[in-house]
Amino acid sequence: MNNRMIAAALLLLGLGAGYGLAQWRPAAAVTAKDEKPALYWYDPMYPQQKFDKPGKSPFMDMQLVPRYAEGAAADTPSVQIDPRQTQNIGVRLARVSRGVLTSTLELSGILAFNDREVAVVQARAAGFVERVYGRAAGDVLKDGAPLADILVPEWAAAQEEFLALRHNGDAGLIAAARQRLRLSGMPAGLIAQMERSGRVQSVLTVTSPLAGALQTLEVREGMTVAAGQTLARINGLDQVWLQVAVPEAQGAGLVVGQTVESRFVGLPGKTLKGTVSAILPATAMDSRTVQVRVELPNPDGSLRPGMTAQVRLAQNTAQPVLQVPSEALVRTGKRVLVMLAEEGGRFRPVEVEVGTENQDQTVIRSGLQEGQQVVASGQFLLDSEASLRGLVAPESGDLSSDPSMGGMSLQPGARP
Repeated sequence: MNNRMIAAALLLLGLGAGYGLAQWRPAAAVTAKDEKPALYWYDPMYPQQKFDKPGKSPFMDMQLVPRYAEGAAADTPSVQIDPRQTQNIGVRLARVSRGVLTSTLELSGILAFNDREVAVVQARAAGFVERVYGRAAGDVLKDGAPLADILVPEWAAAQEEFLALRHNGDAGLIAAARQRLRLSGMPAGLIAQMERSGRVQSVLTVTSPLAGALQTLEVREGMTVAAGQTLARINGLDQVWLQVAVPEAQGAGLVVGQTVESRFVGLPGKTLKGTVSAILPATAMDSRTVQVRVELPNPDGSLRPGMTAQVRLAQNTAQPVLQVPSEALVRTGKRVLVMLAEEGGRFRPVEVEVGTENQDQTVIRSGLQEGQQVVASGQFLLDSEASLRGLVAPESGDLSSDPSMGGMSLQPGARP
């Protein structure tokens, strides 16, 4: 009897264990199936470094934290914000547009003489300075203003010969004598005066061949001059040059002939327009600037070399270009990033190559497409969150995301 009772008890115990084991195994299988695999493990204090297995952080005295995939967003690294919260944290978006960018450069310039309008006065023959007309360097002269009287002895003998031949009436000899006077350096006006008066004109009055500023005057009363000696140098003032130093980065957009506006401190309320006449080929090594020459008309002589001016240069891009607000750029020192806005309140950093910047707009050479939206305000908050989560923008030219980096969301109440 006792043996039968023991056998029955053992049988019931075996049946119960089998039933319990049968009930426990499916639950364990379901739990293992529903558990999400970790993409990688990381240290929250140093999220840029990823580890392929759990363990202790080499940076801090703490255990590594797993990062899990989050559904369909696992193939795109991003930061997600509830759309209802974007305004609360100051996120403002701007569209990537295409158009012609007009840039304006505000620079300083200095007036200089026009080196194309220069007159050099030289002695036509050897002689003596009999009179100087009280001129000095820096004087502003009119066209034909007298500078000095020079006595040329050798002209006297040639003129006497000419006057003697003219009394004979031989046309051929008269023409030959007149030609001899020209070859000796005698001006045509002095020859005509001698023919009209019938008297020897051996004193030449040296005059200014143009109106302008007297730069040098190398004659003094009583001195001897040689043929070809420089007596004076005069710069015209009808047009002056405005020398402008343009930064090397903006020099590529300059063209000869474009209009330039200038304002002078000494001429308040006046805006003068000129044209770019030359872009010098050499770049200044000390300032890394391109020297631009602007021609300004000066009919009233109010523009004086040495004056300073505020210059405005306008540049237009030849073709429409992509552009975004300059405030949307995040400059890290090595790269330039923008926070690209995507559907569902997701944002991800994208590296871009920037071009010309004008006031509040910057040209985008690569990295974005027309019609996309970028964060114009609040991007530094998103960039900081992305950095804390180990989200790094791909290198320029490779905008594909890293499959090993799961999508990351930032929602109210969500935890990393």
